[in-house]
Amino acid sequence: MHFPGRFADQLIAEQIERVSLSFLVDELIVRRGGVAGNIAYALAVLGGSPVLIGSVGADFGEYRADLERLGVDCSQVAVHEDLHTARFVCTTDTDMRQIASFYVGAMGRASDISLVPASKLPGGLDIVLIGADDPAAMVRHTQECRELGLPFVADPSQQLARMEGPEIRQLVEGARYLITNDYEWELLLRKTGWTDAEVLERVDVRITTLGENGVLLVSKDGTELKVGVVPETGKVDPTGVGDAFRAGFLAAIGGGLSLERAAQLGSLVAVYVLETDGPQEWTWHRADALERLRAAYGPEAADEIASVLPEG
Repeated sequence: MHFPGRFADQLIAEQIERVSLSFLVDELIVRRGGVAGNIAYALAVLGGSPVLIGSVGADFGEYRADLERLGVDCSQVAVHEDLHTARFVCTTDTDMRQIASFYVGAMGRASDISLVPASKLPGGLDIVLIGADDPAAMVRHTQECRELGLPFVADPSQQLARMEGPEIRQLVEGARYLITNDYEWELLLRKTGWTDAEVLERVDVRITTLGENGVLLVSKDGTELKVGVVPETGKVDPTGVGDAFRAGFLAAIGGGLSLERAAQLGSLVAVYVLETDGPQEWTWHRADALERLRAAYGPEAADEIASVLPEG
């Protein structure tokens, strides 16, 4: 929502302990999102067959129908009729100051979900991405991946601020890929007490996104690879950019491409989201995608990545 004024003008310092305010907003925009929803959406757009696993409320019906229409398997989504789906509500004023709330809702029951049924789906699971969720659910699902022998991506993101070292160490141990941004990477090191080398003893590849500076990939043997961004045509909304990168990266890895090509496709999908208002409002055009890949990374990269790109 947008408030056409300044929050600062409505706050009285000497009355702050008795604050009771209502803001008349002039704009309301509702966007579908969520880490898992954004990644599943993008994977489906890229021609994949993602399985969405999570806990939702009674209001999920229309969202579910649209995801399934794209090709997202929602059979493993737990629906709780007595709750609403988790949501983030934010009001922004003319100074770009924000007042926001996050409603946990059905997400608080995500730890009740087991990955065992999903692991028995026809064709099995290629890899499991464990993103920001109820912390107990994240720990449970990571442990189940280890027990079931499922390769997994550790992607704790926003929950790093909430979780402490012992929990974070459980999320990272044995991951095929560890994905964070540069700030989260430093926070992870501080909270776990690990060094860079000690993290690489526990994961196969460490992936650190660097915003406009691209992405750094470090393999277990210490080999480093830096991939630059795809230049944007404009910055509209950064919400969901990280999720988009993950989807592009996984789509390329699933297609048998190298780490470098995977990071390049992830960077392309990320810039599409950056240029769009909302994490699931971007559209796919193969010809445009190949043109932008050629411009950013060269014809050889574009030709190799083309092998995993859908028509459209």
